[in-house]
Amino acid sequence: MRPQDILLPNAAGLCCKPGGFHIDPVRPVERAVITHGHSDHARAGHGAVLATQETLDMMRLRYGENFAGSTQAIRYGEEIRLGDVKIKFHPAGHVLGSAQVAVSCKDTCIVASGDYKDAPDPTCTPFELVPCDVFITEATFGLPVFRHGDASDEVKKLLASVALFPERAHLVGAYSLGKAQRVIKLLRQAGYDAPIYLHGAMETITHYYQSRGIDLGELKPVKGMKKAALAGTITLAPPSATSDLWTRRFPDPVTAFASGWMRVRARARQRGVELPLVISDHADWDGLTATIAATGAGEIWVTHGQEDALVHWCRSKGLKAQPLDLVGYGDEEESETPIPGEAEA
Repeated sequence: MRPQDILLPNAAGLCCKPGGFHIDPVRPVERAVITHGHSDHARAGHGAVLATQETLDMMRLRYGENFAGSTQAIRYGEEIRLGDVKIKFHPAGHVLGSAQVAVSCKDTCIVASGDYKDAPDPTCTPFELVPCDVFITEATFGLPVFRHGDASDEVKKLLASVALFPERAHLVGAYSLGKAQRVIKLLRQAGYDAPIYLHGAMETITHYYQSRGIDLGELKPVKGMKKAALAGTITLAPPSATSDLWTRRFPDPVTAFASGWMRVRARARQRGVELPLVISDHADWDGLTATIAATGAGEIWVTHGQEDALVHWCRSKGLKAQPLDLVGYGDEEESETPIPGEAEA
């Protein structure tokens, strides 16, 4: 069976006709298989949703109890038959509950990886390499300039700045799902045991991570704190909050931003970021190319991001490769929707 007879892009996203479902559809469909909880991949309004328990919980937190007609949780390694295909979920290493979806029909296996990273992350299950015939890869950082380095070294830069400027508050912009919790955990692993403060929009998902057994140490809401008391502290906030009036409650704040985009200095300057931290929840160029090679797939489909460069690299290695040109996926920060009832404080 040809791969395109199993999975094919259409207006709603990646469609599996023999299975009767879409993977991460961008508009409401009858049956959706969701790779992870970021809102550019996990949308409300589907008839039925299949995902890991953590992803279903994230969707419930973000969209309310009735975000889908029905839901079904699937564990990593569990195999389910849908129509004429079998699907199995494997860890993607992106955020808590993120998964790659292996779709098998007859003797062909296609792995839709969603968003993924091969770097270590103490807040989610590590990426699992899945041998396949066709590998569908993201290309968010699909250019050779993007080499992220060690996230723990970036956290050391943050702690060095805190030690250097004890009279100033440090504000770290980070996505509310995945990045914020990873930064907190990295700070703890680096020996930082003081309370870490949270913008109101960070609280619900961070507390959910704690409820799943991830120890993040002492966390406090920043709302209600006196300005002088925040000298020498670290506060996590959505990236958009670090450039608005909200920052006036802090003493001479140092603005940091944890993102793979901080490898590009012009981006940091454009955002007014004083302390860029190159910490990404996506694979960098080396991670993408190493993963593609290791899957053993002879055919690579590239989606959302720097598609052309990665397609060119694949073809230079003798692999069959094509861009999928799926629309509706992007930077988590752009697509994050606030959780209902959360204080923007």
